[in-house]
Amino acid sequence: MERDLFNESGQAYVPLPERLRPQRLEDVVGQRHLLGEGKPLWIALRSGRPHSMILWGPPGVGKTTLARLMANAFNSEFIAISAVLSGVKEIREAVERARLTREQYGRSTILFVDEVHRFNKAQQDAFLPHVESGLLTFIGATTENPSFEVIGALLSRAQVYVLESLKPEDLDELIQRGFDSEKVDVTEEAKKRIAEFADGDGRRALNLVEQIAQAARLEGRHGADVDYVNTVAQRAGRRFDKGGENYYDQISALHKSMRGSDPDAALYWLVRMLDGGVDPRYLARRMIRMATEDVGLADPRALEVAINAAEVYERLGSPEGELALAECIVYLAIAAKSNAVYTAYNEVKAFISKDGTRPVPMHIRNAPTKLMKNLGYGDNYRYAHSEEDGYAAGENYFPEGMERPNWYRPTDRGLEGKIREKLEYLRSLDEQARKKGK
Repeated sequence: MERDLFNESGQAYVPLPERLRPQRLEDVVGQRHLLGEGKPLWIALRSGRPHSMILWGPPGVGKTTLARLMANAFNSEFIAISAVLSGVKEIREAVERARLTREQYGRSTILFVDEVHRFNKAQQDAFLPHVESGLLTFIGATTENPSFEVIGALLSRAQVYVLESLKPEDLDELIQRGFDSEKVDVTEEAKKRIAEFADGDGRRALNLVEQIAQAARLEGRHGADVDYVNTVAQRAGRRFDKGGENYYDQISALHKSMRGSDPDAALYWLVRMLDGGVDPRYLARRMIRMATEDVGLADPRALEVAINAAEVYERLGSPEGELALAECIVYLAIAAKSNAVYTAYNEVKAFISKDGTRPVPMHIRNAPTKLMKNLGYGDNYRYAHSEEDGYAAGENYFPEGMERPNWYRPTDRGLEGKIREKLEYLRSLDEQARKKGK
């Protein structure tokens, strides 16, 4: 236990990623699209004018480091809070501290909020007046798409910068720094293997470097090769998952593979996300969405399969329930596809948002009272079951004066082919009825 808390000199233990945190812009690895000469954050750090921003990217790519460099560059007070551990109380304390800093020392304050997407709307709202007044320069860090997780009012006051996973050459440089700091030799093949484990995450890479270096010292080794890296990684039981990675790109790949009727690709992305720690319930909900959006009435059984798969997972949990999700995604991939209902719904929604409030036609209004009947509610309504073929040919169910639209346009795929034939038949009956002057 003492080894975990103190180093060999008796000083308090500081993890390697923290010890190697860059103190200068020149020491930051990666993010050249933002930090290269003339690029947005390069300009921002040299402008002398801090501005609020949201740093969006996967874990271990330098979001916290960049926020600290901003505070140093602008000689600002740096306050860091985590949305996982904080609430409105901590926000208020940070605001009060920023106010005192400005009043007593004339210094500005940068408030860094890690995992800002975990704050709810009310908590995010609490920042707004202080960002607006200039009391705080807000820097939020998120692994999730800000468009979905950050309120619009805050987005409008902050510039969004997208950070990328570290490239292999970036990780190579970072890993070498780590072994140099730990005074342990490492082979090129071992560095490549660590980079593979890290999967673009610098913090993960340095944590593994530290584990390997500590193990090597305990065993009296002077260096690490690729076999030793594999041994330590397995012995540590460390799972190099992607649970923290922004998974919107992966869910997009899953959705598009299913839509493209490629069961192997759809299964690949499903299993990759499950392996990465994505909540299977989230994936089950997404597959229900896929069944309604992309399969639709071409195969109505798809929705039943998706709902059943979600229920099976709830009953069995992991890992047994994941097979039901796998079965579902394969079924969705091979099912006949139609987005006709999805398209029709969006067209109707857009129409109604722009159209006026049209009254319900009198003949299809309900008349539960005598007064309503006397006013003509329900007059001349044709009861479809009493009509030939169970269809009131030529009847109009739209508001008066509204032209009949053609929103739902069934495809000729799967069951929708039959639906299309029936609608064409019913429209022909309508046409005949109109010609007869009904």
